Amino acid sequence: MNQTLGPLSGLRIVEVSSFVAAPLCGLTLSQLGAEVIRIDPIGGASDYKRWPVTDNGESIYWTGLNKGKRSLSVDMRAERGQELIRQLVTAPGPGGGILVTNAGGRTWMGHDSLTQLRSDVITLEVLGRRDGSPGVDYTVNAALGFPQITGPADYAGVVNHALPAWDVACGLYAALSITAAVRQRDSTGHGTQITLPLEDVALATAGTLGYLTEVQVNGRSRESGGNAVYGTYGIDFVSNDNDRFMIVALTTRHFRDLASVTGTAAAVDAVEAALGADFSTEADRYRHREVLTALFSHWFREHSAAEITAALDQSSVLFERYRSFEEVVKSGELENNPMFSALDQPRIGSYLAAANPASFDGTHLSTGPASEVGGDSVAVLTDILGTTADHASTLIADGVVGVPAN
Repeated sequence: MNQTLGPLSGLRIVEVSSFVAAPLCGLTLSQLGAEVIRIDPIGGASDYKRWPVTDNGESIYWTGLNKGKRSLSVDMRAERGQELIRQLVTAPGPGGGILVTNAGGRTWMGHDSLTQLRSDVITLEVLGRRDGSPGVDYTVNAALGFPQITGPADYAGVVNHALPAWDVACGLYAALSITAAVRQRDSTGHGTQITLPLEDVALATAGTLGYLTEVQVNGRSRESGGNAVYGTYGIDFVSNDNDRFMIVALTTRHFRDLASVTGTAAAVDAVEAALGADFSTEADRYRHREVLTALFSHWFREHSAAEITAALDQSSVLFERYRSFEEVVKSGELENNPMFSALDQPRIGSYLAAANPASFDGTHLSTGPASEVGGDSVAVLTDILGTTADHASTLIADGVVGVPAN
């Protein structure tokens, strides 16, 4: 991948983490130019072999989230290992003194303990729940309410979505919080203790988008709408060759174009008059979505996917054909997107990997491959802590530090 010096160049982040949120924070900071040193237990953390994996059992998931990070493998149960981590976090220098972790409850690397070694230390701890008890994306989501309104409108059960949305949002909030704390430290000289509960990320998002507010104001929860877009007109349709399209008409122009393309403008006007509705408003388009969908569905069922695409391309209607991940990869879209470039990932193979989605002066900032667990142990000890080769060899021989097996 083409690596460019990023805006966070000069920062050094120590990451003690696993799973999604905290590693995504480190990856994002790495893409933006920070040096990220991942502390791995010897042999790898609990997510080191997490699916999806290659045919040889190497984790595609793990390498994806840990691109561009250096790896120091340490026995974190040993006092000598703990002291190495503390020294690494608090090593002197203007860009150091930053810890990101979701491995809470460890006094030896808590903020108060690290502050005794470096007064301007910045720590960010990702929690499951705000009381410190464990929680993961799917348990937090279950307790929030989204599974109750996800899935078919006539289904009485709950439906989990496949995307760990709260993990992703939490990881990005974490990266933003670190950059804010660094800016504050640069201006005041003070460190910061940041705690970021996954539960609160989910609650804050649900509140901001109105899911919790409408209950407080209106006294009722949002109903399940199936694949319909809440509060406007949007739904999926099936072509005569069994392709499926998502159609969204946010504006009056979108809606009128949809009626025109499907040849239902007169029928839509008649229904509008009969119902006393005003289809120039999103609210009425949503209230009467079922009768509108019945009108539009016939046209979709009578046309192929290619015909539907050609017709909608000539309109303002927002639409996409549903695709699988395999179809996306085979479409050539990745090759034509400058965000993607070739990455040779040891143990995984060569593939097109995404850089940071934001472009800086036209350039997407990227990282190199993920290091093997312990692959940078000696270099990190030497470069940052000034450890001699003999001392490093002793730490390895004593099982305090790990290196890859030959």
